[in-house]
Amino acid sequence: MSTQLFSLAGKTALVTGSSRGLGFAIAEGLAAAGARLMLNGVDAARLDASAAALRDKGYTVDAHAFDVCDEAAVVAAFAKLDAAGIAVDILVNNAGVQYRKPMVELATEDWRRVIETNLTSAFVVGREAARRMIPRGRGKVINIGSLTSELARATVAPYTVAKGGIKMLTRAMTAEWAAHNIQANAIGPGYMLTDMNQALIDNPSFDAWVKGRTPAGRWGKPEELIGTAIFLASDASNYVSGQIIYVDGGMVSVL
Repeated sequence: MSTQLFSLAGKTALVTGSSRGLGFAIAEGLAAAGARLMLNGVDAARLDASAAALRDKGYTVDAHAFDVCDEAAVVAAFAKLDAAGIAVDILVNNAGVQYRKPMVELATEDWRRVIETNLTSAFVVGREAARRMIPRGRGKVINIGSLTSELARATVAPYTVAKGGIKMLTRAMTAEWAAHNIQANAIGPGYMLTDMNQALIDNPSFDAWVKGRTPAGRWGKPEELIGTAIFLASDASNYVSGQIIYVDGGMVSVL
């Protein structure tokens, strides 16, 4: 019974920004739990290579190259899925970018780019998914937040604002969609060993700060998000909605 609760067999999962990094790790974890995967990204060649790598492991994977910041492209992608008779049961809004600059030096266009990529895209893709989930009376939406959904840090203002917005977008989704048996939740990763963080990982003082500030005493690994993602994507979380679960080695919990 407990194993069945966490099974994703027969479900289809769309993970945005999943050709590498956290999105790829989460996607592979959902596939291992039985889901049919739809990978997404803007780099078609990298996306195809990632899909092929997962197919080699025996998973059912489709690649869908579109820009989540292009509303028309998002709408067209869902229309294409409709035409193919493919229903998205699980949506993971993972696509995101980082940009480090003091606010007094920050160009408005860079502010908007980070907000659009990290927050507005989750609204647009989530809206299109929910328009199809509501008539079916079921669905799972998992938004990827951050430690900065709770805590600010200098030089990453637009990212902080976007991830704080992800927390409240998740609650707004819950307010409107929970009655339709759609559970919307978020995951807040801590400092993870990813390409996006490589410059920080390679910086001795920042590396020491992360390890000293995190109760677990280390950086997180992308695969350590998988268990939480499977829980939120499965029937095990059918009465869980509007929550953000921090997978951060305890960082957000302590001073």
